[in-house]
Amino acid sequence: MVMKPPLPKKIQKHSDTEMAIEWQNEEASVVPFKDIRFHCRCAECVDEWTRVRRVKMDQIRADIKPTHVEPVGRYAVQISWNDGHRSGIYPFQLLYSIAKGSADQYDQTREERSNEAK
Repeated sequence: MVMKPPLPKKIQKHSDTEMAIEWQNEEASVVPFKDIRFHCRCAECVDEWTRVRRVKMDQIRADIKPTHVEPVGRYAVQISWNDGHRSGIYPFQLLYSIAKGSADQYDQTREERSNEAK
């Protein structure tokens, strides 16, 4: 059984380069904006068919920062970025994985579940 990660209580700017997230389990995370932007899962950033990442870390501006963060239901946030990108939706589980440094593992688990459903 896979344990669900905690939900965020508060998401806010921590510095010019980082986001602070307070989780319901009382954990707190500080995550670089660049890491969050890199892990976008939209079709512009990740090929829908091959799952190959189209955006590389070195292609993301050093001064990347959100211009707007909006809740999406009870499961995610949509972030608009100062590079003009705004189509990515970040599920809370993904944000928690990024904060814990396990976003690549999140991708693998997500891919395995997708393959099992086929």
